[in-house]
Amino acid sequence: MKAVIYARYSCSGQREESIEGQIRECTEYAKRNDIQIVGTYADKAKTGKNDNRFNFQRLISDSSKNLFDIILVWKLDRFARNKYDSAHYKHLLSKNKIRVVSATEMISDSPEGALMESLLEGMAEYYSLELAVKVERGQIENALKGCFNGGTVPLGYRINKERRFEIDHMTAPFVLKAFELYDSGSTMKEITEYLKSKGVKNNRGTPMTLNTVSNMLTNRRYIGEYSYKHVFLPDGIPAIISKELFERVQRKIAINRKSPAKHKAQEDYILSTKLYCGTCMTYMVGESGTSQNQTIYRYYKCLSSKRKRGCDRKAVKKDWIEDIVIEMIMKLIWDDALIERLTDLVMKEQANECTAVPLLKNSLRKLRKQSQM
Repeated sequence: MKAVIYARYSCSGQREESIEGQIRECTEYAKRNDIQIVGTYADKAKTGKNDNRFNFQRLISDSSKNLFDIILVWKLDRFARNKYDSAHYKHLLSKNKIRVVSATEMISDSPEGALMESLLEGMAEYYSLELAVKVERGQIENALKGCFNGGTVPLGYRINKERRFEIDHMTAPFVLKAFELYDSGSTMKEITEYLKSKGVKNNRGTPMTLNTVSNMLTNRRYIGEYSYKHVFLPDGIPAIISKELFERVQRKIAINRKSPAKHKAQEDYILSTKLYCGTCMTYMVGESGTSQNQTIYRYYKCLSSKRKRGCDRKAVKKDWIEDIVIEMIMKLIWDDALIERLTDLVMKEQANECTAVPLLKNSLRKLRKQSQM
């Protein structure tokens, strides 16, 4: 019999050694039972409550290649802590004549063994759910005391031994300065450059960015507010910024957010990134220029030409090209024969149910999650 080992540990206080121990016990089991190990799959710091595990999915995919007969796990809860996932994937494996075998839980192939396996899986899911409830209860208790519950510590604070927020007197003055600068008319970009010039870094040790400054200027923790789920403490942590300064900054942020939108509305390029250059097939974007008599002229220009990448296509007037496109669209809209054909095609496509699309969307969603880890 050929087998592969699947090992996993979650992030709740376990380490690399957990994987090594699981592999060691599975290897010893294989030796005792004359089973040949042909590979190992391991997921590190991944919960078993869902199937969003890269090497687990790779294992399931490889099961169709007839490379092994058994998947060896230290305990069944390493394979899955969710009864649905466990049943679903074991069913898929059974089609490929592959069994999941626990190296430490003696389960026979009899009906009694099937019952025991079901009980163990149910206990694993119960333990996982109970642990989640206890963790959340503990975090709520921490929140009621104003204690740190994890996550990113805002610039200007540090966490003491009692897990409480306290002011970091090295960085808090820069937070105050950032609020004062914005209140006096500085832009977020100017504040970002100021903080960079002073060598200020966020609590992760990376340089300040425009996004970091934007989040900082809207973070209500700086006025002492502490919130976690439904727990709210108005004076739960030490304040760095006065409420008056904070509210002035929020009003100015709201005004400045609306200002760019009004400016963009004056130069609304409805074909931007939808119009393509006939020479190089790069999309065209809007741009404007002002003459000596202060007349504003608007155009669409090829992005390659705009960035001087070799295309010599000249810009086209905005109003002229937009009028042509709108005229063509109106002709299509009023073409009854065309609308009838399009309607028939849509109805025909809706009648042809495609079972592959949901599966492909699910796979794409999982791949995106994996790429973010």
